[in-house]
Amino acid sequence: MGKLFVAATSLEKQSSEFPSAGGGNRALRVLQVTPLFYPYTGGIETHVFQVSRRLVALGADVTILTTDPTGSLPAEDQIDGVPVHRVRSWPARRDYYFAPGLDRFIRGGTWDMVHVQSYHTLVPPLTMISALRSNLPYVLTFHGGGSSAWIRNKLRRWQRGLQRPLLARARRLVALAEFEIEQYAAELRLSATRFVLIPNGADLPQAPVSPPGAPTGGPIIASVGRLERYKGHHRVIEALPFVLAEQPNARLWIAGKGPFEAELRRLAQQYGVSEHVQIRAIPAEDRARMAQELSQAGLVVLLSDYETQPIAALEAAALGRSVLVADNSGMRELAQRGWARSISLTSTPRQIADAILAQLNQPLTPRQVRLPSWDGCAAALFDLYQAVVKDATHSRAG
Repeated sequence: MGKLFVAATSLEKQSSEFPSAGGGNRALRVLQVTPLFYPYTGGIETHVFQVSRRLVALGADVTILTTDPTGSLPAEDQIDGVPVHRVRSWPARRDYYFAPGLDRFIRGGTWDMVHVQSYHTLVPPLTMISALRSNLPYVLTFHGGGSSAWIRNKLRRWQRGLQRPLLARARRLVALAEFEIEQYAAELRLSATRFVLIPNGADLPQAPVSPPGAPTGGPIIASVGRLERYKGHHRVIEALPFVLAEQPNARLWIAGKGPFEAELRRLAQQYGVSEHVQIRAIPAEDRARMAQELSQAGLVVLLSDYETQPIAALEAAALGRSVLVADNSGMRELAQRGWARSISLTSTPRQIADAILAQLNQPLTPRQVRLPSWDGCAAALFDLYQAVVKDATHSRAG
């Protein structure tokens, strides 16, 4: 499996006790800082939710610090047993999240360490500066990802470079996929030993709920992901007329919701394939239903511009589905492991259709795909936190 599954696969109660000033022992106090948190939803919010409650189960004392651009959410909250503190951020309709209240909260607490989630907004540099001023060790998870705005994608490298002095002071930099370590280490001129690989978890059942094979009425092609342009659903629609020429009963299920839905429906109408396209999301919490419906797909397609850790494709492969991905970022790693076939995003719609038809007619069916788990992710983070705090304590003593 390579480095992908360095995290532990089971969640067991471990000791997180540290010496206190009073001479007794106390739990490791961790501050998780994320630009947004529930009720906002997304990959970073899901990660923080899933690991924080598991870290509490391991015995850590976890607090989530986030921002509220609306000013309408409660400043103090508790979600699934984890305290959440929100500070106001500005502007309300942009994702800069300038939140001066972060510094006050960080410097006013008694944390052992800080975990900074992502680097894309003003929240991470403000947090890292506050941690340095408070002499607190910190780690950062990149949560690299794509964007539908081309200018945002162009700015990603600039953002990382601008934050290099702060990233270099992090005790560890957490990558979700192997390619990030090589790329970011070279780009930031940092040793690869400063990085640790801890993938996100996935929680679909690991065996198909329904027997494999095309359902009555023709093969289902599933394109899974939020309805944003960078997710590549439009590429499958553009290829669909060529697919239908050979598989006239094929159907495309676009599984997701988001701002690009109207454009996807317009494209389906333009290409004359509306009757073969269904756009329908499954509630994020209904994992059993997602597994059941994915298990009916003859092919799962992920043609994103960028995916750090393509969970949707991983889950499909674990269900025994044939998978076609873009030959870039974290998706390339799936193809290298033999879990998917890949195709360049410079391919024409006809070439994409040929790749889809090849997978439908002679599917590459992955075997023994072991998903990373949220339990394992949290356990690996817990071990990392303990090592970071222990190292920081020894550094101060020295």
